[in-house]
Amino acid sequence: MHSTIIVDSFPSLVLERKEAIERTIEYLEKNRECMMEILTEVSPYHTAKDEINISIQALTRAIAEVNENRPPTLNSMSVFMPSNVLLYSYVLYLLIPSLYVEKIEFRGSGLVIEQVRKLHNLLKEIHQLPIHLLELSHRKYIKESALQAELVIFTGAYKNAEEIKFQLSEDQFFVFFGHGVNPFILTESADVEKSINDLVSIRTYNSGQDCLGPDVIYVPEHLKEPFVSMLKQRLEILKFGSNKDEVMDYGPIHYLSAIDVVAVHLNQFSNYIYSGGNIHYRERRIEPTILLSKIEDDLPMAEFFSPIFNVVTYKNVDEILEVFNTGYFLERAMGATVYGDCNKNLIDALHKRHTVSINETLLDIENGNAPFGGYGPMANYVSYKGQLIIKPILLSKILHDYWESKHD
Repeated sequence: MHSTIIVDSFPSLVLERKEAIERTIEYLEKNRECMMEILTEVSPYHTAKDEINISIQALTRAIAEVNENRPPTLNSMSVFMPSNVLLYSYVLYLLIPSLYVEKIEFRGSGLVIEQVRKLHNLLKEIHQLPIHLLELSHRKYIKESALQAELVIFTGAYKNAEEIKFQLSEDQFFVFFGHGVNPFILTESADVEKSINDLVSIRTYNSGQDCLGPDVIYVPEHLKEPFVSMLKQRLEILKFGSNKDEVMDYGPIHYLSAIDVVAVHLNQFSNYIYSGGNIHYRERRIEPTILLSKIEDDLPMAEFFSPIFNVVTYKNVDEILEVFNTGYFLERAMGATVYGDCNKNLIDALHKRHTVSINETLLDIENGNAPFGGYGPMANYVSYKGQLIIKPILLSKILHDYWESKHD
């Protein structure tokens, strides 16, 4: 049984492309193994399986999303695709926007271009929409696609986004999706066992190669011993295997730059390694590693993109809030997670700048048809008509809120 999309008084482009979306949903539901073959070339089995499910969910809700937000119909869009969650990104940045954008061009990351090509060649025969993969150099793609489009989406590093933004005209609507620190915070009343289970789940998701993974875990000083002891035991039983292995817990690191970042950080701060710390270059395996420090040690942060558990102990919540008001955290404010009874001061402070999950992970609350993100410019932003809009983003909603108001 495939999901049926109910349509009621939608714009003409939605009516025209409704069947294409339904065909794609049906194909994904009936051809999971075919999708798994492609996705597990870069992602672990369990991540790929989950990615197919959330992709189908997002597509099933796509027309309701567009009906609710009523974005303008645009002529053209140019997308710089991310190097992870390939199918989900295809759904969020290409298929759903095709309901309000006439023609879409995209460029796959060079790190995964073979898999992107395979995925697109399969899906384009199903949806038959004007979505085109352009295999051009970065510079040529900017010139021939991005500079010509009404809407430009970039997912990746902030520095690269800024370089593209400054080449665009003010009339072009530029959307950037980046990366956040995503602090994972245990309060005094946190259920340590549940916290650890959920932490391991999100930090090893896609073998740690996911932008929602927490780069720092804050633990009250009095919970340190039970927390790190239990976490160490949990990590020691994780199974490493190939991405095709159905029972593995984590697999090879696909992105060599992530291995370099971790190697430099672990070498520089080796005194803080509590467990793990080994890198097996031949099999591109980063052993799940616990770094343990105190908040006053003020260790520099890093975007690990790997199964590194950077545990920092604290004495009171004010210490954390003070850290969150520093430049590094303000610039990268995207998501945050809190475990324990609701600490109003902490939750209120986090909500001002982050999407917040309480006693569940950011992956648990992430919804491809709802705004997500934070208020840090290195996490996400929209640049349009000389204005920088920094807030949680859902493409259809942000276009409705800002594009239409500018053209009234």
